[in-house]
Amino acid sequence: MGRMLMQYLATKTEPVVANLIDSDFNELKLAATKLFNDATMLGGKGVGMSLLRWIASFAAIYLLVLDRTNWRSNMLTSLLVPYIFFSFPGSLFHFFRGEVGKWIAFVAVVLRLFFNKHFPDWMEMPGSMILLVVVSPDLFALKFRSNWIGVAIDLLIGCYLLQEHVRATGGFRNSFTQRHGISNTIGIIFLIVYPIWALFIH
Repeated sequence: MGRMLMQYLATKTEPVVANLIDSDFNELKLAATKLFNDATMLGGKGVGMSLLRWIASFAAIYLLVLDRTNWRSNMLTSLLVPYIFFSFPGSLFHFFRGEVGKWIAFVAVVLRLFFNKHFPDWMEMPGSMILLVVVSPDLFALKFRSNWIGVAIDLLIGCYLLQEHVRATGGFRNSFTQRHGISNTIGIIFLIVYPIWALFIH
């Protein structure tokens, strides 16, 4: 008798529970759709630009590390330092411009001055990058970084590096077929995509 009562209650409550779960999922879908639409209206272009800025910054860091380790090109890759300076995302830029960056720059300068033989060559560019972020005047750090001047500088650097890379590899098609060619070329293309999109937004 008890078992039959439990089966009867289970058959009666299953549709109710299923209906409640379906209505909850419908409400979640509606809320997610509304959130997506509001986010798109508020800053679809801005979100895309922010994402491209992160990608371009890390592509520049990747190319800088690659050049210091095993790429060894004849290009003027030290131009990646000002590129990173102007395209670095704001939150990370202000983090390194604060006390953390000052300590890192201080340690780098002390190591370079007093322990020159133990200072590795590959640390010169990151050290100069941190030093540039810490000591740059507010005109460059706050004003030029946030307007079209910094974006135009990034675009010039990206175009120059792409032209030099294509010339060094013997053509655009060869830049995708040589060793490390695809990753290098895609990284340099990301350096150009962000400033073009940012200038289009501005």
